[in-house]
Amino acid sequence: MSDSPESPREESLWLATTPTTEYEPLEDGLEVDVAVIGGGITGLTAAIELREAGRSVAVLESDRIVESTTGHTTAKLTSQHGLIYDTLVSQFGERKARQYADANEAAIDYVEQRIEEADIDCDFRRTEAYTYAASPDDRGTIRDEVSTAQQVGLPASFVDETPLPFDTAGAVRFDEQAEFHPRKYLLAIAERVHGDGSYVFEETRALEVDPGSPCRVETEHGEVVADDVVVATHFPVLDRAGYFARMHPHRAYLLAVRVAETPLEGMFYSTDSPPATMRTYSPSASASGGSDDGELLLVGGQSHKPGIDGPPTSERYRRCEAFAREHFDVESIEYRWSTMDYSPVDDVPFIGKIDPLSEHVYVGTGFGGWGMTNGTAAGMILADLIVEDSNPWADVFDPQRFTPKASAKSFLEENATVGGSFVGDRIKSLLATLGADGTADLPPGDAHVVRRSSQPVGLYREEDGTTHAVSATCPHMGCLVRWNDAEETWDCPCHGSRFTHEGEVLSGPAVEDLLYREL
Repeated sequence: MSDSPESPREESLWLATTPTTEYEPLEDGLEVDVAVIGGGITGLTAAIELREAGRSVAVLESDRIVESTTGHTTAKLTSQHGLIYDTLVSQFGERKARQYADANEAAIDYVEQRIEEADIDCDFRRTEAYTYAASPDDRGTIRDEVSTAQQVGLPASFVDETPLPFDTAGAVRFDEQAEFHPRKYLLAIAERVHGDGSYVFEETRALEVDPGSPCRVETEHGEVVADDVVVATHFPVLDRAGYFARMHPHRAYLLAVRVAETPLEGMFYSTDSPPATMRTYSPSASASGGSDDGELLLVGGQSHKPGIDGPPTSERYRRCEAFAREHFDVESIEYRWSTMDYSPVDDVPFIGKIDPLSEHVYVGTGFGGWGMTNGTAAGMILADLIVEDSNPWADVFDPQRFTPKASAKSFLEENATVGGSFVGDRIKSLLATLGADGTADLPPGDAHVVRRSSQPVGLYREEDGTTHAVSATCPHMGCLVRWNDAEETWDCPCHGSRFTHEGEVLSGPAVEDLLYREL
């Protein structure tokens, strides 16, 4: 990326155009009906549903609400999740594929209804969603997806042309989908949760969950006792059911660019590998605060497993920029950011009771990059399971499902990759050596993992020469972290935990920092 004054802000558009929240941390202990761990779209949807059903709720967020995955999304509200329905029908059957479709279509309607009822100004608008064929070879697959999507009741059609300014080999179009500003929406929801015996707590990291009766959530600032617990974090805090082996992380990259031409109408996703994604952000005329930037095109992709050998993060941003400039008349790049998602080995999220032994602990995770609808549906389903003990869509998302037909191949491939990364990194670290001055031969702005006193250490040197050393062993399961050069973080290639250059945990499943080492 250029170092000119036009260089993008390294910040999510959604965070840049909304105020920072200031909810207080938990103090001492608390008793409520339901503890909700995680202040993203799943946790806040579940919280508002439970509160309106008469339950007292405490939302526990480790940092600031709606700043993690939900704050770094493309913000597409769509039931079109790439080319998934033909796979769902073949692997799960038509009934469960229809449940998946119905849940995601209902999530779009739910968000729209909430916006209308509370008069939330969050730039919501209905539009079409397209998954387009990047190659003529994909045209038949597109047609199969259209047929199957129609079979399960979705508003799908095949089109030869799209609103894109370049040719495609056809696309599946879903009508009556939507886009919005997720933080404007969810900050308004959080305000409706907090108060009158229900709470939103920030800077309150959940460390452990005791799934007893009652349940107990240990945090940095005291214990929360609750009849039920919803685990709505990026990765489950309580993992007795092996979620670390049943889903894998992937990181993708986004740019918000200003273009000279008329903004795109619709949302777009390609059959490329990795896929490209596009949509226009059009703030409403009544956007408050004057902080919005007018219409911007969101374009990105370059999805990959974090930390696995391949182009560095900075190169992935450059590839996104090259794609944008190839297909659009780009005037400037305003923002750039990345996002992390988890994909289950059978492509269906885990929503329901977290494991067979935890009667009152529920989970919503593994949304595979489609968290705006899957996450909303998860919040609705989990609230229903707690209040009513049933939900019409819960069957397909059941975390206890056994799906060898759908998941066996992916399970073996992903866990072989994780195992290979674990062993390979150990060997590399043992072969590495430190320089005579104890800081290694690091140029400014660079980082790498070395061996020091038989222990792997991550070294990073700032531009001013200051060198930071942290343990390179992820506290989650012992994999070695790798350096993310564009965002200056240590990322775990096994299960997606991220840490600052000083070792502070940014996102889980790790709940502990990397130990800082003195040189």
